This record gives sequence, C-alpha cells and structure tokens, in this order.
Amino acid sequence: SFSLSRAPAPAAPAQQWRRFEARRRETVKEEGVIVVRGDLPSLAAAMEALIPVINKLQEVFNTVGADIIQLPQIVVVGTQSSGKSSVLESLVGRDLLPRGTGIVTRRPLVLQLVNISPEELRKASGDDDGIDAEEWGKFLHTKNKIYTEFGEIRQEIENETERVSGANKGISDEPIHLRIFSPHVVNLTLVDLPGVTKVPVGDQPRDIELQIKDLILRYIGNPNSIILSVTAANTDMATSESLKIAREADPEGRRTLAVITKLDLMDAGTDAMDVLMGRVIPVKLGIIGIVNRSQLDINNKKPVADALKDEYAFLQKKYPSLANRNGTKYLAKTLNRLLMHHIRDCLPELKTRINVLAAQYQSLLNSYGEPVEDKSATLLQLITKFAAEYCQTIEGTAKYIETSELCGGARICYIFHETFGRTLESVDALGGLNTIDILTAIRNATGPRPALFVPEISFELLVKRQIKRLEEPSLRCVELVHEEMQRIIQHCSTYSTQELLRFPKLHDAIVEVVTSLLRRRLPVTNDMVHNLVAIELAYINTKHPDFADACGVLNSNIEEQRRNRLAREPPSAQPREKSSKVPSAMSAQESPAVASAELEGKVGHVSAACFVFHV
Repeated sequence: SFSLSRAPAPAAPAQQWRRFEARRRETVKEEGVIVVRGDLPSLAAAMEALIPVINKLQEVFNTVGADIIQLPQIVVVGTQSSGKSSVLESLVGRDLLPRGTGIVTRRPLVLQLVNISPEELRKASGDDDGIDAEEWGKFLHTKNKIYTEFGEIRQEIENETERVSGANKGISDEPIHLRIFSPHVVNLTLVDLPGVTKVPVGDQPRDIELQIKDLILRYIGNPNSIILSVTAANTDMATSESLKIAREADPEGRRTLAVITKLDLMDAGTDAMDVLMGRVIPVKLGIIGIVNRSQLDINNKKPVADALKDEYAFLQKKYPSLANRNGTKYLAKTLNRLLMHHIRDCLPELKTRINVLAAQYQSLLNSYGEPVEDKSATLLQLITKFAAEYCQTIEGTAKYIETSELCGGARICYIFHETFGRTLESVDALGGLNTIDILTAIRNATGPRPALFVPEISFELLVKRQIKRLEEPSLRCVELVHEEMQRIIQHCSTYSTQELLRFPKLHDAIVEVVTSLLRRRLPVTNDMVHNLVAIELAYINTKHPDFADACGVLNSNIEEQRRNRLAREPPSAQPREKSSKVPSAMSAQESPAVASAELEGKVGHVSAACFVFHV
C-alpha cells in the first residue's frame, strides 16, 4: 500500500533492508551460548545446550542437599509391570535397570542422559585417567567412580536401594542419581518412580499404596515437570491409574504425555488405533505407542538395538499410517523437544529465581568475613570476647545496653533488693501462730507435769517453725537469678558477639557449655541456702542484744499492766484475823487470774522472741 501511494519512496530501501537483516541476525549471548537470530541450526544447538545446564543445576542442588528450586524434568509414572523400566532402557539403548517380579523400583531414580560428540569422546579417552569405552555411567553417591559395564550399574542400583530401603519391599523417597554418557542418546532428564500398587506384599507396610501415591504426587506436583504416563496396551485405558494420578496434578493436561506399551500383546482381532489417535482419551501432548522386549527376550539377553528393529517392523506391519509417529526413537525425539521447549518457557522465571538466591547467599557469604587462617587463635579470641561481654553485661559496662527493660546486673540487683526484699517484708513473724498453738506447744513440752514457767523447748519449736518460712522465698530468689543469668547468654549472643554468627556450631557449643555450667551450679547454690537456714535453726541466740532489749521492754509492759489491774481492784474488807483462815480458798479463787496472767506473760515472751528474730 505504501508503494501505491504518491508519497516519495525511501532514498535507499535496499540499504535499509540490509541494516534490518543485520540487526535481525545479530548475535546475543544467552546462558553462555551464542545464538544467531534467524540461524535455525545455531538456535537448535543453543536450546539443546539448555538441558545440560539444568542437569548441572540439579547436580549442584543435590550435592548441597537443597531442593529450593523446582527444575524442569520428565517424571515417569505407571503401575507395576506396565513397562516403565523397558521404556527407559529403550531410550538409553542398554540394559541397566534391575528386573524382577513385584515392586523392583523402590527409590526414585534420576536418570540424566548426556549426548557426547566424537570430539568429546576422543578427549575423554585421551585424558590421564582416560575412559576406554564408548558409553559409561556415573553415580552421584560414588563421586568420580566411572562404570563402563552396565551390569555393574544395575548391581549398584540394587545395592544402593537395599542400603536405604532395606531388603524387604519397602520404599524410600531418597533419590538415586545416575548420569549416562553416550553418543547414541539424546539429552534428557528422567525420573523413574516406584510403580503404583494396590495390595501390599511380603513385608510391605499396609499403607504402601498411599506412600507411593504421595511420592508420585510430590514429583509430578512440580509445575516445571513433564509427566510421562505409561499404560499397557492390553489394559483398558479408561481405567489407567497413571493417567488418573497425572490428572490430579495436571487437570488441564498441559504437561502430560501418554505412552502405550506392549502393543504386540493385545488380544487377537484388536488394535490400539483409536487409543493412539486420541479418540478414547485425548492427551494434549500426544500419545505414543511402543513395543517392549518380552521377558523371554530379556532372559535371552536380546540386544536393545535388535528390539528396536523388531519394533519398527511391527509398527510398519500393524500400524503403517502411524509408524512414523510412534516407536522408541520418535518417543526420544519428542521427549527431547518437549523438555527443551519446557525449559525455554521456564527459563525466565528460573533465571530470576537463581539470581535472587545467588545474591542472597553471596550477601550471607560476605557477612562471614575473611577466611580464618589461625583457627586456634580465632577460637581463643571468640571465647575470651564472649566471656568478657558476659561479665560486662553483669557489671553494666557492655556496649549494647537495653533501654526497654532491665537486664544483666541491674536485673539481678532488682531481684535482690526489690523482689526478694518485698517478699521478706511481707513475711509475718507471727503468721500461722495463734494462742491455741502456743498453749499446745507449752503443754506438749511439759509432758505430765503442770507448767510453772515457759519451757525453752516449746519456745525453740515455735521459733524454728517461723524461721523455716524464710527458706522458700530464698530459693525462689536463687531461681530468678539463675534465669536472668541464662538470659544474659542470649543477650551476649544476639547483641554483643556478632562474630559468633560466622560459626553457628561454635556459638551453639558455647551456649551449651555456659548453660550446662549454670545448671550444674544451681543445686549447689540451693544447698547453700538450705545450709544457711539450717545454721539459723541449729542455734537460737537469746543473748542477742535485740532479743534482750525486746524482752526488757516486754517485761516492763507486763509489770505495768499488772500494777494497773491491781489498782483497779477494790481493797479487801475482811478482818485480819480471818485472813489466815482462808488462804487456800483465796488461792483457789485467785488461781484462774494468776494462771491467766502467767499465760499472757508466756505468750508475750514467745511473741517477742519471734518479733525480734524477724527484725
């Protein structure tokens, strides 16, 4: 439309087009790979290089024991004996997985297939510890050990499974990581999970079905994973347990690819045409049919390469119109393509997440400071500084002083002078004692004889009972001081010795040692309090000046009360001569008053003694 208008054409359209094409084909650097815009082979190579990058990330996270990023991967799901292991072996092209009846896969197997070029193969063979094989494998748990015999790989998988899961039929969620290097594989990352089962066998726990289902959902619940649902062709696809579980984690089916195995074992007169065409149950990523090796082929050690040829011949004969969209080779290419595109879609979010985590951990690494050269000197310095900070917190000379609450020595001072002091002042010297208790103690001390004077035993008995009441608040004071000294440990760890954050194990060890020391000294301190109270109970010092002064004041008060009482009594009107005849009667009449006075005197003495002790 622009050329048909009368507006003048651009001065140099060919030159502008060349500049545009140059910009379109400019090179950009993405994840360490040069991608040329418009250059399809280079773009494919760049996308192909993404899978080893993800594999490296997965290896790093597994090495450090962290699973903080959900990486793209293909998760294989299926029931027992559905052909999952045969699918994986067909993708690898070698026999490397354990075989047997019942549940064989009892731990997740993270299988990373790495395609190596002839140049890389020659380089690996030319190293000092060169690899004299075209294909080899490595386990993460065996470090740098190289397995060139796939029989040894199978045996190592069995041994590692029994080491963690035991010899019975139990399962474990701890994965086994295996990397296969071969020029005959495509770059893939697959996770083989235990097959779905319904009935426990042997020593399996009764909830084995629930355990396996939870394990499967944990892996396929990763939104960055592709679900490879394996179903046998000789079963009804509508009852497929693997598709049912896949739909629980992927209701829309955007991440699910179905694989139909054992196409050659279908009943005579039937075929899987409708299933493969998606007419029975549609799957968005597609449905691919393959032919597995039979158990007889496995027992006869039929090579996987021969099995792939037989599979191709079977598909050409039975499903000629679908042969180019089924089979193991097409499955490998499809999985490789799906994984690359899935990684490409997840890459922006994944890159952002990794950059954020890298910045966080770099900041944490910088906070640890420079590397320690002299470990002994650093250890001594940290312990000495912690001890000094602890003492300074008690003395009140620490650099970090709390402004919101009392802590350290100020808190201990408050406990002694305020909390403990008010508690002692609230103790009543005569608390828990009444006249009946005093009379009972006096009578019990005199036995069968009437008391003429206050027995000293009853006095000590009553006084010791009151002294014993001081023991409980003293022990409570010790407990409060102990708690505050433990709080000082946390105060020093949080505010004063930031260097200890570099060494969390050393920090925990110092806290444990100091806490243990305080805990050991607590019973000793309590024993000292018991001994102090026992010392006071062992000897009542009645010669103490305070005790003597209090007794003198009390006797004067009693004498004054007696004189006042006699002054109030009327004088006797009886003749002198009769007075000598009634001494016994008068004594009998006056005996209650005299006894009362004596009792009051006794009570006064005891009360005075208790009061003096309290003061």
